[in-house]
Amino acid sequence: MASAWLIVLAVVLVVCAGFLVSMETAIGRVSRSRIEEIRKEKPKSADRLLRLLEDRARYVNVLLFLSTVATVGATVIASYVCVDTLALGHGWSVGGALLAALAIMVVVSYVALGVAPRTLGRQHADRIALRSAGLIRGLATILGPITALLIVLGNALTPGKGYREGPFASQAELRELVDLAEADDLIEDDERQMIHSVFELGDTYAREVMVPRTEMVVIERSKTLRQGLSLGLRSGFSRIPVIGENADDIVGVLYLKDLVRRSFDHRDAEDGERVESLMRSVFFVPDSKAVDELLKDMQAARVHLAIAVDEYGGTAGLVTIEDILEEIVGEIADEYDTEMPEVTELEGGSYRISSRMHVDDVAELLSIEIDADEEGIDTVLGLMAKRLGRVAISGSSITEDGYTFTAEASGGRRNRVSSIRVDPVEVEESDET
Repeated sequence: MASAWLIVLAVVLVVCAGFLVSMETAIGRVSRSRIEEIRKEKPKSADRLLRLLEDRARYVNVLLFLSTVATVGATVIASYVCVDTLALGHGWSVGGALLAALAIMVVVSYVALGVAPRTLGRQHADRIALRSAGLIRGLATILGPITALLIVLGNALTPGKGYREGPFASQAELRELVDLAEADDLIEDDERQMIHSVFELGDTYAREVMVPRTEMVVIERSKTLRQGLSLGLRSGFSRIPVIGENADDIVGVLYLKDLVRRSFDHRDAEDGERVESLMRSVFFVPDSKAVDELLKDMQAARVHLAIAVDEYGGTAGLVTIEDILEEIVGEIADEYDTEMPEVTELEGGSYRISSRMHVDDVAELLSIEIDADEEGIDTVLGLMAKRLGRVAISGSSITEDGYTFTAEASGGRRNRVSSIRVDPVEVEESDET
């Protein structure tokens, strides 16, 4: 007879735990915007729930504590009943009785405490949260100090920094909610990826998104405005770093719009003035700076380009706001960005090759002698930069072992050199004659 009452008590505890889990799931899933909409029809219930959502972590912790107590209680009762009935009444071993209790509670916990209540909490989050808001606030008033004390104890036993509000309202849970929203077709997959990218900004550093020093287009401070205007138009960049003695000595940033305005107002200034007279101040940042902080700093300083420096004070590269935005929305392409094969054969023994093609492959294609290890470079664009002594831009050309290599830009946001046209020198000479 006692066993029957204990079984009833265990069932009651399981049912209570199930309701608590569904309420916990509903509170974690319900959105403030949805409650604002319901507020027009049910103002009192909605206001009560909105106050609860202001400290969501506290109430979730209380519900988790109570569901844990109910689940453990039901497990202990089931173990006692199995030992009393099977071991003492039917000659089972104590270990066998406990295994039977374990099997029963695993099934019950998975179905009655895992699948069913969480599914109900997600499917009817608004309704459950509205109806249980008052009960949850009452439970939190009574049991809040206990859960707070347990969180302090848990943080004391946890290595490193703990969670002041407990580990139940973390970024990981928010990421899971985003994944669930995508699975339920509430948001698109590209929106889910964008939200995850925002979370990852804090773990991304400037060195990972910057244009490296070897690909920076720069101009010397002693160049004339006409030369600066020509470089800006040829490269397609509207902002160009200005250097002093070398690439580690960045002294300013030249804006193409400043050049155009000055040239338009004073025609004679093109040849008489130097670019250093128009350059603006540089915004320097360490290459170890987190991208999310960098974006805030650049917005506050109202600059679109920053120079990243390494731990030794040398120039590591440059970062633009567009580079950071691409970490969120993906590669920003335009009508000029097109995919091209690595090698395209043209007439007259000429080729159009990818600027990223390895020099060993280029040497094999053209049957010429280029040693990547000896040159200390990897790509054909790197070979051109080494021969020119500067970054190759559209129109730059070199002659190498009977072939002329001419850089071609694909356009697009970064105006990078995407392809190299390779022509036999003999063909060019015959064309001239």
